[in-house]
Amino acid sequence: MDSWEHDGSEWILRLAGSADQVVRARRLVSTTLGRDHPLHDDCVLLTSEIATNAVLHSRSGDGGAFTVTVACSPEAVRVRIQDEGSPNAPCGCHAPADATGGRGLPLLEALSHRWGLVREAGTNMVWFELVLETAAVPAGRLAGAR
Repeated sequence: MDSWEHDGSEWILRLAGSADQVVRARRLVSTTLGRDHPLHDDCVLLTSEIATNAVLHSRSGDGGAFTVTVACSPEAVRVRIQDEGSPNAPCGCHAPADATGGRGLPLLEALSHRWGLVREAGTNMVWFELVLETAAVPAGRLAGAR
């Protein structure tokens, strides 16, 4: 079911909505950035969190699919996960200290420079952007910025 696309500015990967495909989403980000990239670890972690949310909390996990898009420049990285939607908007609630889940969106808030959620046409798209501390990226400069 997976399909790759590269348009010169973004890498796009469509994956089956199953838990075993989250590792492929992480691998796309890792390979695109390279392990030596200073934003690598945070980007891979956040990708894992929002890809897992797409599988667990949307119709993507019920036999559907989700799409991972990675865009990077010398100054910043932007990752988007689009799923097949859910009845309710993703919750940015804070999980109790003893909970085993519920930390994905709070992690986005803590680690990313910018992030957002777009719900349209029955889908959810969660994105984040991380910027190298030495760079200031004007809004919209990164490929695929919304």
